[in-house]
Amino acid sequence: MRRRIAFRRSSVISLSTGRTARVERHRNGRWTPALALDFGATWVVIRTSASDHVTSGDVAFARQLARAAGAFAEEITRQYSATHPKTGTSSTRDDGKEIAR
Repeated sequence: MRRRIAFRRSSVISLSTGRTARVERHRNGRWTPALALDFGATWVVIRTSASDHVTSGDVAFARQLARAAGAFAEEITRQYSATHPKTGTSSTRDDGKEIAR
């Protein structure tokens, strides 16, 4: 019988969004894509497991990240919409599509 080993995170890094926070996708033919989260004085760069090729694990992680980011954006939009009445102007996403309220 196998024993379960309890796993506890040893540290947490919390980065808060603000007026200067932004996300950039970097693509270059010499290496795999990267996603950079810029919080002003701190950058978080997400890259694939190898710089010269993409694995199935990289694809799975990228899809998981996209789903989590989409859910995060939807929840932020929902909470913002609940506390800010319509002002007659429409809110749009980065791709120009209107955000449903």
